[in-house]
Amino acid sequence: MALETPYIKKAYPAGGVGVALVIIGLWLVSTILLMQWQVRFTNPLLYVFILVQTHLYTGLFITAHDAMHGTVSANKTVNNAAGYITTFLYAAFWYPTLLKQHHKHHSHVHTNDDPDYHHGGFWAWYIRFIRNYLSIWQVIFMAALFNLLKLWIAQPNLILFWVVPSLLSTLQLFYFGTYKPHKGEHDNPYHSTSQKKNHVVAFFSCYFFGYHYEHHASPGTPWWMLWKAKS
Repeated sequence: MALETPYIKKAYPAGGVGVALVIIGLWLVSTILLMQWQVRFTNPLLYVFILVQTHLYTGLFITAHDAMHGTVSANKTVNNAAGYITTFLYAAFWYPTLLKQHHKHHSHVHTNDDPDYHHGGFWAWYIRFIRNYLSIWQVIFMAALFNLLKLWIAQPNLILFWVVPSLLSTLQLFYFGTYKPHKGEHDNPYHSTSQKKNHVVAFFSCYFFGYHYEHHASPGTPWWMLWKAKS
């Protein structure tokens, strides 16, 4: 299947591959090590590790998002491979489906044809957001994989460092990348607000994705260069 990645105004292909490999590598190392870690609920490091793992899960999806805009690599095969790999590692999502839906979001932002937009409150919007992207086959696959991995990995580790962080990251992505910037009415063509300029907060909150007006204005700018677009 040929995958198209429109909306490109500017790309940084060489750096994009390197950044993608760092994110994937950090997630893999963290996940492997945490699957072997002795879980103790009285250990404060447990909660730090959950937050770190959540941030790395968000990084996987942000990398996939860059692939959707063609900014991981100028080579389409490499770019799309990054999209397939990161969406699968995130939660067995099917990259072409996400690609199609995300392009609809950019083309029909803040309208009834926007798959990411909803007129309701936070939780109603979040549930609709998840339902638009989650399939029954994906749920079945992830459940089967969980039960298979239990043969070698302790269940608390799987739940705390595999299941919980991925779920928390959906909230992180939704709040900073969809709900907060697009809720309400706006007087600009992208129907979006932008997070206040603070690059440290912007990175740790959602990989600069809170600079959302800037992303819509220049969707070909990869996440790791988006801070430069903030005025």
